[in-house]
Amino acid sequence: MKRTRIMAKVTYILGSSFIAIALLGGCASDAIKNDEDIPGRREQRYKDIGKLFGDDTFAIGPKAHEEEPTSGIGVNSYLWRAALDTISFMPLKSADPFGGVILTEWYSPPATPNERFKIDIRILDRQLRADGVKVSIFKQDLQGNQWIDMTIDTQRATDIEDAILTRARQIKMNM
Repeated sequence: MKRTRIMAKVTYILGSSFIAIALLGGCASDAIKNDEDIPGRREQRYKDIGKLFGDDTFAIGPKAHEEEPTSGIGVNSYLWRAALDTISFMPLKSADPFGGVILTEWYSPPATPNERFKIDIRILDRQLRADGVKVSIFKQDLQGNQWIDMTIDTQRATDIEDAILTRARQIKMNM
């Protein structure tokens, strides 16, 4: 009598375990997509409305949708490293890899000690894209004993952005 009770309990526990495993295994399977989950031609065509040339506009590299390595930082690692390489001749004030901000101290070129420059770089995206970096340059001239803010040609900022993008592409190709 005792033996049959023990066997009944063992059978109950084993049966319950098999049912639980079967139920949990069923939860882990991939869901089959319904027709509603698969975008049709119309949805594909209209998803790019408001974009002049689609998703890959001005993208550097194979596809902008492919995941770029970020090395645990909040921005694209190629742009980050390229930005630091490009302005390596200037003293850094701060560099925030999670926010994508690089700030330099004032720098006076040896050839022109009466002028100084400061650069702010913002990396805006996790993907290596042409619009993923923004450079701001500030210039001051020494007049008497006072530094005076001067206007600077925006082409210089564009040139530095281009240098950063070129260097980022070189880094990506060499990896």
